[in-house]
Amino acid sequence: MTEVRFYHLQRRTMEQALPKILEKVLERNWRAVVLAGSPERVDMLNQHLWTYDPGSFLPHGAARDGFAERQPVWLTDADENPNGASVLVTVDGCVSDRMDEYDLVCDLFDGNDEEAVLAARQRWKACKAAGHALTYWQQTDRGGWEKRA
Repeated sequence: MTEVRFYHLQRRTMEQALPKILEKVLERNWRAVVLAGSPERVDMLNQHLWTYDPGSFLPHGAARDGFAERQPVWLTDADENPNGASVLVTVDGCVSDRMDEYDLVCDLFDGNDEEAVLAARQRWKACKAAGHALTYWQQTDRGGWEKRA
C-alpha cells in the first residue's frame, strides 16, 4: 500500500517547498520523480533546482539532460519512473496512474488557490477509495510542516 502525503502550501510557494522536500528524500538515500504539468514547467523547475540556494547542490535531471537511470531526482511531465524512484512528488495538480509503484507519493498543492484546494480534495477522495494510507500536512507560521488529522 502506498503512503500518500498531501502538502497544503500556505506560507511558502511550491518553488520554495519542493527543494526542501527533495532534500529530505535524498537525505534518506531515496530516489524521486517529480511529475509536473507541462514541459515548460519541467524546464522551469529544472533551472530552479540548480539556483534556489547558492550553498546547496540538489542533483537532478530531465529528458533534455538524459541519463535518467543515473538521476536521483527526475523531473518529467510524463507518468513515468525511468530512474527507479520510490518517491513520487506531484505538483500542478498532476495525477499518476502508477501510484502503486511507489512507496511514497507527495502531493503538493497551493492552499491559497481555491480551485487547487478543491482539486486536492478530489484527489484525496480518490486515493482513499483506492486504499492508500493518507496523511495531511499543513504549513506552520514558520514554514515548517505539521501533521493534521
